[in-house]
Amino acid sequence: MSSDVAVAVVTYDALPWIEPCLASVERYETVVVDHGSTDGTLDVVRERFPRARVLERENRGLAAGWNAGLAATSSRYVLLLNSDAWARGEAVDELVRFADSHPRAAVVAPRLRNPDGSLQRSVRGFPTLWRLATEYLFVRKLAPRSEALNASYAGSFDHDEPRRVDWAMGAVLLVRREAVDAVGPADESFFLFSEETDWCYRFHLARWEVWFDPDAEFEHIGAASHGGRMYVENLRGNLRYFTKHFGPAEAERARRLLLAGVRLRALLFPRERAYGYREAARWLSSGHASSLLDAPR
Repeated sequence: MSSDVAVAVVTYDALPWIEPCLASVERYETVVVDHGSTDGTLDVVRERFPRARVLERENRGLAAGWNAGLAATSSRYVLLLNSDAWARGEAVDELVRFADSHPRAAVVAPRLRNPDGSLQRSVRGFPTLWRLATEYLFVRKLAPRSEALNASYAGSFDHDEPRRVDWAMGAVLLVRREAVDAVGPADESFFLFSEETDWCYRFHLARWEVWFDPDAEFEHIGAASHGGRMYVENLRGNLRYFTKHFGPAEAERARRLLLAGVRLRALLFPRERAYGYREAARWLSSGHASSLLDAPR
């Protein structure tokens, strides 16, 4: 089965997670797409995992890294694996088995675990203005297990059964090459955040499916690759998604909603966190949604 799948890992200063990541997929063809690491990541890869192919690329974002990994392989499936995640047991083979049994599955996502073994909720609903409001205005806190008030985080889903889903976090995704060939590669205009949301939405529009498979488990260190330092990029990803799929007017409504949300958070959260929200509010208030998409990072 291992010849059916290759692994693509995008790295950027990935110590100390890259070793357990690559060790967990060592028996598969692996491509490491590095975006300019300066912390010794590539030294570890080349010394510890000489069979892994290394591609050194300019950092044009996660989607660009995924696409480079896809282009460098030819297997039926490609596992897109964050450098801060690693497989438990035979999780990769389980994902391939599941995809084989669901021939319209463009994407299969595993269950994610935090380092302490607890569940990391990874299934999400496609963004809408209402769903943004439930998140950024704290409406979901009223009923976190409710589909109506917490659809963004699939609040009613326990992550313990196979299910078709809208989209799943891009930390670990098995993608079917046939579906990518039909729909197109990941959109490289998304630098970080919302690239998997956009891709899954495009698969859905083309009548492909996205599935969650709880029998495959990976450990994932949440936000390790960016440390929560790219909040504005997260907001930009939302605006780009709304602009692309629903038009500039809806994106502008999303900007105003997000601005209200981050201003509220700046008032409610402690000083250290409030600073980041104030910076985000300044960015969101600096122009219309369309002008913010390509504003300097």
